[in-house]
Amino acid sequence: MTRAFIDLHCHTSASFDSLADPAKVVRAAASRGLTHLIVTDHDRIDGALAARAAAPAGMTVIVGEEIKTAEGDLIAAFLERAVPPGMSAAETVASVREQGGLVGIPHPFDRMRGSVGSEARMSALAPLVDWIEVHNARLIGSGNEQAAVFARERGMAGVAASDAHSVLEVGVAYTALDGDPSTPAGLLAALATAEIVPGRATYFVRLWTPIAKAVNRIRGNGRVLPGAPA
Repeated sequence: MTRAFIDLHCHTSASFDSLADPAKVVRAAASRGLTHLIVTDHDRIDGALAARAAAPAGMTVIVGEEIKTAEGDLIAAFLERAVPPGMSAAETVASVREQGGLVGIPHPFDRMRGSVGSEARMSALAPLVDWIEVHNARLIGSGNEQAAVFARERGMAGVAASDAHSVLEVGVAYTALDGDPSTPAGLLAALATAEIVPGRATYFVRLWTPIAKAVNRIRGNGRVLPGAPA
């Protein structure tokens, strides 16, 4: 059985809070032993497309998106087009499904970010999604432990992800799987074998996030990424 190593949540400079060049992100992922990477920029997919175009041999980049819904953030994977923010969580999931994509819940119970958060919302969403992050490398506090308990009690697939916003963070946490997660069906099947490989982003690295926000505000939102298809 093939062993795969996947980071299911990673940002590039397409995100408002990252300066990580897509090509450098995928090279870092490959150099650290990852076989698969889901690039999930905030509310857009051009960074993921650029990363996929720059991927070295042996590295599979899956086009994803971190989508801001009315109830909190969701992760989408295997997209052909961006899903607009601002819809309800259920509408967002339906939009992803129309493209044949998969959906996960990132950094649940994280009070510092746009997380789904409450137990009631999580319970309502649980039947609609494919996995939950039970270890997010950037999460501060007890949110990861809460997520792990939530997933275990409901028999949900739990994953680890870096939530990288810089090249240094790529792959600091990831998920090991048996099988080939290169397709929606393959990833769904492989999630049953998920092994959490935890790690933490350092506080020093996290300091780059406010810097990235400031730089991107100066640059504006209409930037074109290297390698992004026209």
